[in-house]
Amino acid sequence: ALPDLSGVHEVKGTWMGSTTLPCTYRPSDDFTQQLLIWSMERDDSTSTIFRRDDSGDHILLSQFRDRVSVPKQSPGDASLLIKNLEIPDSGHYTCQVTWRSKNNSLIKKEVTITVKVVKVAATKPVIRASEPGLAFPAGARASLTCVASGSPPISYRWFRRAPSGKALLLSSQAELAWDSLQPSDAGEYYCEAENR
Repeated sequence: ALPDLSGVHEVKGTWMGSTTLPCTYRPSDDFTQQLLIWSMERDDSTSTIFRRDDSGDHILLSQFRDRVSVPKQSPGDASLLIKNLEIPDSGHYTCQVTWRSKNNSLIKKEVTITVKVVKVAATKPVIRASEPGLAFPAGARASLTCVASGSPPISYRWFRRAPSGKALLLSSQAELAWDSLQPSDAGEYYCEAENR
């Protein structure tokens, strides 16, 4: 059977997030992948983004440098991963694979995927305790997790309110954890989430 590519018609990605454009085929001993080209069409012009040939992987558009990759160790998977999505990444992407058969003939197939990069409105963080309620026995392991949905990237900071009314910065992670709680850890804690 001749190789055939499968993909999807449309992929939605979130601004500053990452997305995978699927392009796969069933590997076979009768056909060897010679060439993989990912190109992008936008405003009536088509540009090659990524090329994999005998000499290796090449990223040909500077705007995608360090942001795109294709799996290396999985035969039959030519999917394109795009990181740190920008609004101008929206467009039509084509995955084109060329195989060489045992009798040295070349077969070329392609699949086109429309990418839409959308912005997501930032929302207030929702803070939840890792266990119901906020009363813990002394000596217990405990953690508070700050969860925020919204436009990535989101940074987190945990504070403890001091008696003086000042806030003490405790962590710049989404989670604040204690190995062994002490009575002195009782108090008021709050989280801040921030994005662009």
